Amino acid sequence: MNKTSIRDSLPELWAALGETAWMVLLSFLITLVLGTLTGILLRLTAPDGLTPNRTFNRVFGAIVNIGRSLPFLILLIAVIPLTRLVVGTAYGPTAAVVPLALGAIPFFGRVVESALREVSPGKVEAAQVMGASTAQIVRKVLLPEAMSPLVAGATLTLVMLIGYSAMAGTIGGGGVGDFAIRYGYQRFNTPVLLVSVVVLIVIVQLIQSIGDAIVRGMAHKRD
Repeated sequence: MNKTSIRDSLPELWAALGETAWMVLLSFLITLVLGTLTGILLRLTAPDGLTPNRTFNRVFGAIVNIGRSLPFLILLIAVIPLTRLVVGTAYGPTAAVVPLALGAIPFFGRVVESALREVSPGKVEAAQVMGASTAQIVRKVLLPEAMSPLVAGATLTLVMLIGYSAMAGTIGGGGVGDFAIRYGYQRFNTPVLLVSVVVLIVIVQLIQSIGDAIVRGMAHKRD
């Protein structure tokens, strides 16, 4: 099989980067919304939460833990029927958004729960004394006070989604992972494969650096 040079494969690489950006950003937005709601529910219904509900917390927590424990490759295959139902196809970047979001939501939900748990109980009690409702406490006390760890957790989740997106390429999800397999691995083209790896590493490092900078900036403002 003829090997494709790195220069010749650049158009395909750019297209793969666009697919990766699409599936990662869309699944990240879904994860932020649903993962935050998941974490809030877990924290509020905990025994020491604002609206304790031991039964709901245990059942919902068990579901979240099951979602976290599934290897992503197995999840990719297991949710193919759901992906077809939601998107209409099991292949392509848009289809990959479904398993990506399902894999990341439980993880980020636990991140949110942990961040909210670190908020000083005194600040919550002060808000309660002032007559704030549960929703107001969540919006004006818990989330703002936990913003720094939430940003750090969101950065970690975004990096994880990039890794997941590369894995999605193994079953036709598109993106850089699919590019690496088709133009690198299957054609025994080591330079193209290495370029794919380097591109992913650079993207991850850039995102992590930006996230760390934001967290440091927020810490300075609090000081």
